[in-house]
Amino acid sequence: MIRSMPRAGLALATTFVLAGCLYGPGGPSPAAQPSLTTTAATLSGDAAHPASTQNWVRTELYFGIGYADQPQPGISEAEWRAFLDAEVTPRFPSGLSVFDLYGQWQGKSEPRPERLRSKLIVLLHEDTPAARAAIDAIRSAWKQKTGDQSVLRVTQPADVSF
Repeated sequence: MIRSMPRAGLALATTFVLAGCLYGPGGPSPAAQPSLTTTAATLSGDAAHPASTQNWVRTELYFGIGYADQPQPGISEAEWRAFLDAEVTPRFPSGLSVFDLYGQWQGKSEPRPERLRSKLIVLLHEDTPAARAAIDAIRSAWKQKTGDQSVLRVTQPADVSF
């Protein structure tokens, strides 16, 4: 007994056959392929916003600002913004992004996870010794201000264009 092909399968097979007829055995010709255009930077001449970048990275910094399950306020929004204004913006005046987060972790001997309200700063910058030192200074300033043991840092290569 010969089984009939479902309609969807027949339509898909027909599409492949017609595509083969249209383009032939070598596939689409270069002229038939969509062209990829590059967008030029609109901020040309601004060193902080280059047209193309090399050796740039994306750095994420995670800051705990208070316990999510406890009524104590932790770090207030005003204190957080004062920290940004005093410690972060002077080191990265070209810009950054800040996100509100909730995070958690559980110690090996802890029965429940510790839940934290958090802030995330995202920086796009050249990977230079000066930028790395500025990030370490921000992390140190936060630990000194709050008594926290750490500020999580994640850095990865970034392809950036303005």
